[in-house]
Amino acid sequence: MLQKDKKSTRRKTAPKRAATAPKTAAATVAATNVRNASDAPVHRQVSAAERARMIAEAAYYRAQRRGFSNGDPVRDWAEAEAEIDAMLLRSR
Repeated sequence: MLQKDKKSTRRKTAPKRAATAPKTAAATVAATNVRNASDAPVHRQVSAAERARMIAEAAYYRAQRRGFSNGDPVRDWAEAEAEIDAMLLRSR
């Protein structure tokens, strides 16, 4: 076989990449914040209807714990409302 007939087994080299500038401290912090942002808990707004549903559910469970007797539904609601509002404030 002649030398011309052989296919080259030589690998093509990848094009050279442009040199990157070293990261500044601000760029490093920004990259860290982006990476850690996905680790943070997601906080969202709760609508008035959803808040009322949460309060109603908490009030129901308060009444259920005492056996639905000898209680005041208005007091159950007020205590549940305070509990839910405190929980929502903590989650911000």
